[in-house]
Amino acid sequence: MNYTQISFKLTPDNPENREILVAMISGLAFESFDESEEQLMGYIPGETIDLNEIREITSILPFSVQVENEMIPDKNWNEVWEKNYFKPLLIGNRCLVRAPFHTDYEPAEFELVIEPKMAFGTGNHETTTLVAEQILNMDLADKTVLDMGCGTGILGMLASLKGAKSVTAIDIDTWSFESTVENARLNNIFNLEAKLGDASLLGNETYEVIFANIHKNVIINDLPVYESVLQSGGKLYLSGFYTHDMPDVKAKAESLGLQETGFQENNSWVVYSFEKP
Repeated sequence: MNYTQISFKLTPDNPENREILVAMISGLAFESFDESEEQLMGYIPGETIDLNEIREITSILPFSVQVENEMIPDKNWNEVWEKNYFKPLLIGNRCLVRAPFHTDYEPAEFELVIEPKMAFGTGNHETTTLVAEQILNMDLADKTVLDMGCGTGILGMLASLKGAKSVTAIDIDTWSFESTVENARLNNIFNLEAKLGDASLLGNETYEVIFANIHKNVIINDLPVYESVLQSGGKLYLSGFYTHDMPDVKAKAESLGLQETGFQENNSWVVYSFEKP
């Protein structure tokens, strides 16, 4: 799948203004966001995008936003990451995430080797790290796990290494699906089943633990499905959104009978946890 990258350069550029911008454009067709020191990037599947609509939104903001777009063709994202010196990452001082081309690294309690692609699931983003840290602190022995928006499969694979009985990993993006299949094989993980699609794939099978690291709008829309497949006493971990989005997520979750159990944040990104009574 080809993607369109929309780059946003803010003046002044600070976390608060980035939060405001994402909140304003979150209703558009963005599938994911990424950040660098210089700019915020949003990714939209396909090549058709109405820049005028985006610029109309940014024009009313109380700060300046320069908007640029670039078509990103389907390609081997491993080459891109290697070229940009993606470094081994240690999460929670316990889990090492590295690529096959890395040779200089210290061993850790858990190790995941991934082929980084368009899925942006190397663990560098705050939301992936936040959920991974939750997994490291969980007792997942013999648990059934669902990983929604699996990206490269890092969260589902870590759950497997933590003793999960079975893991179902779902993503709507073909690159992510293929990446998860490849990475599970690369890490000799055989109890993870990857599926291409969305929450509509969920049927009669239920889970004891669910991770959903996606966009806020998708999470709110799919929460009824997550609740329906979450076992009584099961845990639900939601991420992919900012702290200012928490009231909307909480309202929807509690309307379904889910109980808030806590949250953690990093640079205004959050992982929000709930339990089904």
